[in-house]
Amino acid sequence: MNFTASQALFRRAAAVIPGGIYGHTTPAATVPGAVPYFAAEGFGCRYRDVDGNTFIDFMGGYGPMVLGYRHPEVEAAADAARARGAAFNQPTPLLVELAEKLVGRVDFADWAVFAKNGADLTTWAVMVAREVTRRPKILKIAGAYHGTHAWCTPGHGGLIPEDRAHLHEFPFNDVAALEALFARHRGQVAGLILTPFHHPAFADSVLPSPGFVAACNRLCREHGALQILDDVRCGFRLTTNGSHTLYGYAPDLAVYCKALANGHPISAAAGRAAHQVAASRVFLTGSYWNDPAPMAAALATLDIVERDRVPERLERTGSRFVEGFLALGERRGLPLVASGPAAMPYLRVKDDPSFLRTQRLCAAAVAEGVFLHPHHNWFISAAMTDADIDDALHRLDRALVAAGGRA
Repeated sequence: MNFTASQALFRRAAAVIPGGIYGHTTPAATVPGAVPYFAAEGFGCRYRDVDGNTFIDFMGGYGPMVLGYRHPEVEAAADAARARGAAFNQPTPLLVELAEKLVGRVDFADWAVFAKNGADLTTWAVMVAREVTRRPKILKIAGAYHGTHAWCTPGHGGLIPEDRAHLHEFPFNDVAALEALFARHRGQVAGLILTPFHHPAFADSVLPSPGFVAACNRLCREHGALQILDDVRCGFRLTTNGSHTLYGYAPDLAVYCKALANGHPISAAAGRAAHQVAASRVFLTGSYWNDPAPMAAALATLDIVERDRVPERLERTGSRFVEGFLALGERRGLPLVASGPAAMPYLRVKDDPSFLRTQRLCAAAVAEGVFLHPHHNWFISAAMTDADIDDALHRLDRALVAAGGRA
């Protein structure tokens, strides 16, 4: 597969942009030289790069494209709002309509606010927890990703020790470690922030144990700390009304983003009435946060997710894909390990601690026109049909052979 245009564009980018391509979309995070660096267009569950290569896309922009690229209903709603203008001096009525929609959809929610990125609102939710409790400390799962702000970034540059002086980590599903942190910092914990299931990079996904969920609920209640559910990656993808309903969490605040508006830039936080006044005291704004087009897209997306029973479709399609890929790995003598919900699966080569064999497999998949990521969970799209899954598995069968499996 030819990436000449991608690499030429990257050389231009490197001259004028730090790192050329930065953050999670950097080629260094995948398999440099074996993947496209720049996209050109998307349609349904496929996208095309600047070299004209087309891929069945199992990343969906790292999650936002829950309905597929260029969904006609979502784009029509966004276009109609955009035609009337953007970034007014005041919000439009869509702000109120979307807040009402979320409050009606999420069972614990009495209010909602909106921003552009998950990191905007995970950080704001931490501030709300501190405002409510007048306490400094935040408990967090080790290895969990909550955004790019100093308290949670996975990067290393530009940080000082004070950025994380009141942040304390513990392993996912480790009830004893969580209890120990609450005991050690008794009366000082403002909040516990966690994702519905653990989806770290460079590791398998881990589902929560019932005992762990019960402990999170109990300890927050007993210690007067707020439970913050970072539902950015999972929200409205696993269920229509928030992932807490699937696993049994009892959040005080929840943050949503990726599947909220099918690729349009918007995030949301929802909370309980008891914390609404405190939330109003924590400043929150951005010049573009009231842009009506993403709000219209979010309203349309939420309606479609419910109307078309999208989470059920993603689970069914994902199960077909995961089971098929695992069977191919066994047949080709290259066994795979699957983890995470079927709607958000992650598969890697078994007994591959260095990820080198998984990287080779993903590079071979890309060469066959299937975009997979070697170190990050994948995303099933509602635009994927059984025929698309069959096509992907046919291509992945060849990729397994190219990556060292039996011919």
